Order: sequence, then C-alpha cells, then structure tokens
Amino acid sequence: MTTKKYGKKSMILIKSLLALIVVVCMIFFLLGLKSQKGVAKGVINGSLADCGSAPNCVSSEAGVQPEKAVAPLKGTLTQARMAILATGGTITSESDDYISATYMSQIFKFVDDVELRNGGDGFVHIRSASRVGYSDRGANKSRVERIRDNM
Repeated sequence: MTTKKYGKKSMILIKSLLALIVVVCMIFFLLGLKSQKGVAKGVINGSLADCGSAPNCVSSEAGVQPEKAVAPLKGTLTQARMAILATGGTITSESDDYISATYMSQIFKFVDDVELRNGGDGFVHIRSASRVGYSDRGANKSRVERIRDNM
C-alpha cells in the first residue's frame, strides 16, 4: 500500500534522507564524546591562550583578532565564579588568580571551555572556546555576555 501511494522512487528518497539524518546525528554524537575528553588550555606566559584561526572562540586578552574580541569583565574572580555557576557552568579548576569551567550542550553534549584570569585593577580576562568544530554560530560570545550580565 505504501509503495503504491508514494511510488518506489519516493520511498528510496525518503529512506536515503532518513539514513543521512542518522549518519549526521551519529557524527555529532561522536564529536560530542570527543569534546568531553579535552581540557582547558590554561594560562600561557601570563595570558589566556590565543584563540587560533577558527571562529569558535572569543577572548578579552590583548592582541586577539577584532571579530573574536570581547571586553574584560568588570569585577572579581569570585563574582565571575558565581556568574559562571549561575549560568550553568561547572568549575573544573581554580586558584587564586585563575578559574576554568565547562559548559555542556544539552543534545549532543558538546563541551566548551571558559577560562578566567585576574587582570588586576578590578577586571577579569575571559576566554570562551569550543573544544571541537569550526564555527560556534556566536555561542561563545553570547555566553560571555550572559556571564557579564550575571556579575
């Protein structure tokens, strides 16, 4: 009955599309698993790590490309820590002048890193980056602004 209603070519197309959807979902699932095995880059020579060339990172450190630049947070590391927890982050490492945290997406469990370091003078430098993938579609910049709004 189904074959008569839609025709053989339509059924092949529908099955092919469903197979493609399953393959894409499996790839995203595997990338999510891969992202869970990484760690934050940490402080390098007194600054948070460079963002690199992919558009999946933002940072307040000097010298970052303009399209990846965000302003440092005004406040203390303690206030930033509370803002991270309030916005759904999980603290993974903490010292007197550095905090690293992770955020995990709901569906495919992608992990992004957020790192903070005391910049002095009432400012905290921040870096937010995806562990896998090329583009983040603005997710990291949006996350920094949510943290800023919660300080």
